[in-house]
Amino acid sequence: MSGHGTDDPDARLAWWVLLATIPVCVAGFLLHDVISDSMRSPILIGFSLIGFGLLLGYADWHKRPGRSEYQLTLRDALWIGAAQALALIPGTSRSGITMTAALLLGMSREGAARFSFLLSIPVTALASGLEIVGLVQMPREIDWQAMAAGVVLSGLSAYLCIHYFLAFIKRIGMQPFVIYRIVLGLWLLWIFW
Repeated sequence: MSGHGTDDPDARLAWWVLLATIPVCVAGFLLHDVISDSMRSPILIGFSLIGFGLLLGYADWHKRPGRSEYQLTLRDALWIGAAQALALIPGTSRSGITMTAALLLGMSREGAARFSFLLSIPVTALASGLEIVGLVQMPREIDWQAMAAGVVLSGLSAYLCIHYFLAFIKRIGMQPFVIYRIVLGLWLLWIFW
């Protein structure tokens, strides 16, 4: 990737992760109030669960022999980043929508999942940073040791989940998640409509 002065695949992948993070940051900044005030309807969440679940199912059913995360292009990273911004709609899974976009762009299940998990790092770091700023400004004292222990345990459990999730989707695919989203969405619509 001569445009960034490196042909190192890991460095190129890091650039794609950073670029794919920009759309969700911009959309979150611009639409935060709209999303938090007027998009929390259980009906909207139900339709989002079903609609994006069906889209994930379509992407998984029609997948082709796929590329890995190291074979992404700038265009792929920007499309997946734009899809990640859709996760601001309640009922849309951030990892689900990014994996859906990656599958539709011709990535393998494992490559789509790995890139989706990598994309969670900057988003989680930014959200955590905002929460820490809020905690620092609170008038009462914070138990920072307990907070640090929680961060470490969360990191370890996330690592184990990712490991087993990748093995799971390699064998079974995304269909259990599609079924879960549709059933939960229908249940919400049945209860609240």
